[in-house]
Formats: sequence, structure tokens, C-alpha cells
Amino acid sequence: MLRALYDWTMNLAASRHADKALAFVSFVESSVFPIPPDALLIPMVLSERARAWWYAFVCTAASVLGAMLGYAIGALLFEAVAEPILNFYGYGAKFEAFAAKYNEWGAWAVLIAGLTPFPFKVITIASGATKLSFVVFIVASIVARSIRFYAVAGLIYYFGPPVREFIEQRLGLVFTVSLAVLIGGFALVKYII
Repeated sequence: MLRALYDWTMNLAASRHADKALAFVSFVESSVFPIPPDALLIPMVLSERARAWWYAFVCTAASVLGAMLGYAIGALLFEAVAEPILNFYGYGAKFEAFAAKYNEWGAWAVLIAGLTPFPFKVITIASGATKLSFVVFIVASIVARSIRFYAVAGLIYYFGPPVREFIEQRLGLVFTVSLAVLIGGFALVKYII
């Protein structure tokens, strides 16, 4: 099953729909979807190394647009959905303290989450909910996502064939480590929040 999924992803990466699929996954990952776009970016660059920089651009642009949606979700739905629940349980004042602290360090939170496997959607929604400066949020998102996706594309571009061989020979191990990193990111979110 894992091999079939890998083969499907590699075939998608080489198809004419690759750019659209990458843009879609990058967009929704920044606001609601749990799977990072690297899952498509890496095989796409492995499949067509000459398009590495284009794929990094698509990934970055769509991710920042998705981050804007995440910000809007936090900003527009917080008062209607989350705030009454926080107030009901007596956490309204605690959230205000959290928001003040978050806005003090928000640019760093966006940068760190944008560069790491940490679920970026949590930060995009929290940024909107705490009313982090939209300009600060966008600049930090562009910087972080650009660094991350161009670095991934660059590494795969320069070290692609041995990486592809490693992945194909150790597919189970790569999947297990990737899953552990994803679960670890969610556990970190739960621990921090």
C-alpha cells in the first residue's frame, strides 16, 4: 500500500496537474489541512529537477495565501465561536494575557512555525485570533515559507538522485519518520497551548 501511494505521488508529480495539486495542498495546509506540502514538493522536484524553483515559488505563494485564510478564520470566527466558550469556562482573561504575550513574540512564532514541521495552521489561526499585526504576519509568513520551500527544493535539486534512491530503498523508514515528525508537531502544539 505504501509503495502504491508513493508511486501515485510520483506519477502525480510528473503529471500536468502537478502545479495545481501542489498549490492546493500548500494553500489548505496553512489553514486547515494536516499534511505538509513537502509531501508533494519533494517528489515533484525529484520527478522534474529543472522545475525545482518554480515548484518552490508555487508552494510559497499558495502557502502564504492559505495563511491569509487561516488568519481570517482566527480573526473572524474567534469572537463568534471561541470567545464565548473561553468566557464560559472562565478563560477569557487568560486568553487576553496569552494574546498580549503572543503579539509581543508573534513574528518569531510565525517564523519558527513557518520553517519547521510545526503545524502552520495553528499559528495562522492564532495570529488572527490575537490580532497580530497583519503586515508583520504576512512578512514573517513570506520569509519563513520562502526559506523553507526554497531550501527543500534546493536540497532535492542538488542531492536529488541519491535522495530518491534512499527514499525508494527505505520507503517504510521514511514514512515512519515523517509520521513521527507530524505527530510530534501536533503533540508540541498541545503541550504549548
